Amino acid sequence: MTTSRPRPQANIYKDNEHPFAQYVRILGKGKRGSRSLTYEEALDAFGMILDDEVEDVQLGAFLMLLRVKEESVDELAGFVQASKDRIQLPALQVDLDWSSYAGKRKHYPWFLLAALTLAKHGYRIFMHGAAGHTINRLYTEDVLPKLGHEICHNSQQVEQALLQHNFAYMPLAAFSAKLGDIIEMRNLMGLRSPVHTLARLINPLNAPVTLQAIFHPAYRASHQQAAMRLGYQNTAVIKGEGGEFERNPDARTLVVGIQNGTGYELEWPMLNPARSDAEEAFDLNHFIAVWQGNAEHAYGYQAITGTLALALYSLQKADSIESALDLAQQLWQQRH
Repeated sequence: MTTSRPRPQANIYKDNEHPFAQYVRILGKGKRGSRSLTYEEALDAFGMILDDEVEDVQLGAFLMLLRVKEESVDELAGFVQASKDRIQLPALQVDLDWSSYAGKRKHYPWFLLAALTLAKHGYRIFMHGAAGHTINRLYTEDVLPKLGHEICHNSQQVEQALLQHNFAYMPLAAFSAKLGDIIEMRNLMGLRSPVHTLARLINPLNAPVTLQAIFHPAYRASHQQAAMRLGYQNTAVIKGEGGEFERNPDARTLVVGIQNGTGYELEWPMLNPARSDAEEAFDLNHFIAVWQGNAEHAYGYQAITGTLALALYSLQKADSIESALDLAQQLWQQRH
């Protein structure tokens, strides 16, 4: 017995152009005819996407055209601002916005221990991210509950976590269901979309300092410039280990950032003379033991304190690379 497929919905736009079609056309009109969106166009286009005013086929075409072209600074800033305009979170005071969207594949998420060390010393940190959009990775959401930190799904839980731990983590989908849906299209499309980029820049609670990591070095400058376009005063962007905001001890780390509204670049030296081996498998019991002071991990120590130093410098708690690392090592030793 055969079952017939449902008939496709009639094309109600065969006589009148869909309002979003103009934005697909701007991006896809060929090598000579296409161009990037202006800030205002990007703001309007992404607002339509977030308000569910776009057909699925248009969304797919739009995202993939952007993926091939790569987002301009004005596009990225417009997309982020449209997202920020629709986020409904209360004004909660935090010191640091920490984005976590990549997941780890080769090394443990040592950046989490850096963030939690800061929280232990009184810095209020809001972390946001997404899990599961790329297979074979260990995500922040998988690890935090094992460290005693629940995932927050509403603003009341965020407020309570900040009050209790100076640290709160909220998934992207909890403060923007539409962005959460789009980022999960990774395995459907086979490619990342601009949401993987813009989500890192959202800063939902408007923290005075933001930390962002990218995987492809070319995105450092666009993140910095988009942050400036959005009016952010203090930002650090790095090519982080695995795409997370984590200093790789085996390589030099170029920070492309903003301090008090002024852009800067500062290269931090490598901490290891030779490349470290990747983990053969993740044993979270060992990871937790390092946090508790019951085990040691040479690479982990350098990744933690190196990442802590970057955060402290961004918070302007140290005015040099050397003093930031010295303070980071002190805070790690005194975390309990």
